[in-house]
Amino acid sequence: MRMVILFGTEMGTAERAAEAVADVLAGRDVAVHDMADFDVDDLNIQDFHILVCSTYGSGDLPTGAEPFFEQLDDRLPDLTGLRFAVFGLGDTVYGDTFNRGGEICAEKFAALGAVQVGEHGRHDASEPTRAHEQARVWARTLPIGTLAAV
Repeated sequence: MRMVILFGTEMGTAERAAEAVADVLAGRDVAVHDMADFDVDDLNIQDFHILVCSTYGSGDLPTGAEPFFEQLDDRLPDLTGLRFAVFGLGDTVYGDTFNRGGEICAEKFAALGAVQVGEHGRHDASEPTRAHEQARVWARTLPIGTLAAV
């Protein structure tokens, strides 16, 4: 099974976290793409998608992720059967909007029929652990072995 890691970042932190996830999945068929360069038509329900997304401004998607999610809203693809996991980045300093970028990803994919698997990872920039370090730990918890049977 192919693993497609899509990242949405404003300053590169989510990209580094996505690369850390890919490192954990080394030895598998893994592709890492910036959401800014990925077309919604390339979503394949046979692939397992890992969304790594930061939160920007007042709980918004990062600028680079906006076109991808605008395509989702415009095209409304049927994602029934697609399985995905989310690792979000945020900062609890922002209160209610903490990690909202990752939550938006999960909500939009689920609304189109996709199924989220595993724990929704949430990095907090106010904590001492760096995002890419936490992403590695989180990636090891993904139920990859069970996905082929689903």
